[in-house]
Amino acid sequence: MDPVSHAEPFARIPENEEPALPRGTAPLYASAPSPEDAATTTPAAAASGPRTFAVDCGGGGIKTALLDAAGTQIGPARRTPVRYPFSPADLENIIATDAAALRAEGADFERLTVGMPGMLRHGVVVYTPHYIRRAGPHTRLDPDMEAVWNGLDIRTALAARFSRPTLVLNDAEVAAAATVTGHGLEVVLTFGTGLGNAIVDNGVLAPHLEFSHAPLRWGLTYDDVIGEIERIRLGDAAWSRQVARAIESLYPVIRWDTLYLGGGNAARITDTVRERLSGSVVFIPNAAGMSGGVRAWDLVAASERARAEG
Repeated sequence: MDPVSHAEPFARIPENEEPALPRGTAPLYASAPSPEDAATTTPAAAASGPRTFAVDCGGGGIKTALLDAAGTQIGPARRTPVRYPFSPADLENIIATDAAALRAEGADFERLTVGMPGMLRHGVVVYTPHYIRRAGPHTRLDPDMEAVWNGLDIRTALAARFSRPTLVLNDAEVAAAATVTGHGLEVVLTFGTGLGNAIVDNGVLAPHLEFSHAPLRWGLTYDDVIGEIERIRLGDAAWSRQVARAIESLYPVIRWDTLYLGGGNAARITDTVRERLSGSVVFIPNAAGMSGGVRAWDLVAASERARAEG
């Protein structure tokens, strides 16, 4: 589709050129705090306070890690491939297996944070795009999986299974918790199997919106244009230009103060596009989706207080 005419911070982006992105989005600091910069600590050296078992659910794998009260990873992370069809019981069993491995090593946790793809509202799965498929993302729907996932109160189910306080958010919102400063309108976009997003306004988490399923052009959604399947088809260079155009289309709708780009595929954005993005966005490490498991509790609590105060 043609670029929107009211998007004054952008120039028209020809198909064969790299875009200049919004000038009004200077980062609040030179680089986002990197969870990957902090060395993995040992249990003896962990910060005091509740330990959080963080679970990062992707379309291809489930990652888990134990975090201390400062959000530093204790010991190694674990990753289990997702085998489709994939039910809520399958997710619970993966978490249970990894939790048992922790306890065998002499560690335990006081609370559980889960980030998963899709629309989640107050711990209830309104819609999840991958786990309702027969053989993985973008394959045919599995009616049985659609019935058990959509509408499931996954937070209550996990809290009952593990007897721990449990928080379940969209995975991009967990990454946002590790990243945002609490100043201005901050947007996090994550690039992986599809597009993830979170919006935080002065430290208050906004109700989740699924940009990934919105139409972008020619009847295709954002996921269709900048998801993993399209990246593989186009190659990183052409895909990176697609990403830039997608960002261009979102800016007039949101007009963020700061934009963060993360997720596993953010690292694949080419240097040429990164140079054009310099000063406009902050790149964050993929590990934010895990390390945010601690600050997510504070972000949700602050958001609930702000709404209660009106």
